[in-house]
Amino acid sequence: MSPTPPPSVRRVACIGAGVIGGGWVAHFLARGYDVTAWDPAPDAEDKLRRLVTAAWPALEQLGLAEGASPSRLTMAPTLDEAVADAEFVQESAPEKLELKRDLLAQLDAATPPGVVIASSTSGYPMTDMQTAAATPGRLVVGHPFNPPYLIPLVEVAGGERTDRTAVEWAAEFYEAAGKSVITMDRELPGFIANRLQEALWREALHMVANGEATVEDIDTSITEGPGLRWAFMGPMLTFALAGGEGGMAHMLDHFGPSLKSPWTRLEAPELDRALRDAVVDGCDRAADGRTYAQLVAERDQGVIDVLRATGRLDGPAR
Repeated sequence: MSPTPPPSVRRVACIGAGVIGGGWVAHFLARGYDVTAWDPAPDAEDKLRRLVTAAWPALEQLGLAEGASPSRLTMAPTLDEAVADAEFVQESAPEKLELKRDLLAQLDAATPPGVVIASSTSGYPMTDMQTAAATPGRLVVGHPFNPPYLIPLVEVAGGERTDRTAVEWAAEFYEAAGKSVITMDRELPGFIANRLQEALWREALHMVANGEATVEDIDTSITEGPGLRWAFMGPMLTFALAGGEGGMAHMLDHFGPSLKSPWTRLEAPELDRALRDAVVDGCDRAADGRTYAQLVAERDQGVIDVLRATGRLDGPAR
């Protein structure tokens, strides 16, 4: 799709230099890329360089690529100049659908043929954003998490008119750029992580509104509870361990009926055989051959390491 193989990309254009766009700039600089940025705000360059300066100490702790330097940032005076020699484009404009449509169409017209253009949208499907572009096949979603220079995850998805090769190219590029990538097989409004965050957020608001829990209660329930495990073992594998040696199969067969209990304001899906088998098989793949005892040991050590790293347990992490 792109004239440059993903591992060989050296110049990236970042369009939009706010919190998310600036975070992308910092990340790409730390990975040793030459970055050209553009933002229409008159004070954009000053704000962007301050953001990069503020992020750099954290990036140094994470480890800089060879040749990484803030001096490899160039601020272009126009959008066309910003993408003129780009080998990849990351768009991070405000979350307004019409703005995204128009901007992606402009980027498509100005960017060299074949170069993949990714949007940092946090919720819009690419199908809705690519309608005005002349060559929509190279437009993908590359949804990061704030700050992009610190949080590894990026979710990659195409739209109805996106070429699959563009999705695959983008996923390979992000991996080469040091990101942890989920390549989605289909479009889903809000993608995966935001939908999970949103479910938790809505239930939290219900509890506060109904006087069922305070803000402090809710935050403590996560930071001192499941959040400790989620840092290294997601909710699905965590629940599988709750099934003991029987794993997720036992968990679902034993606790499945509780899905009908009114524990949340979200309606539970029907736990039919197909859903049960999909979840059990997925957990088996995630375990990747590790035994129940091995998974328990990993979980326990992980919680201890997180507690020590966050100053809640004395002694050095292993």
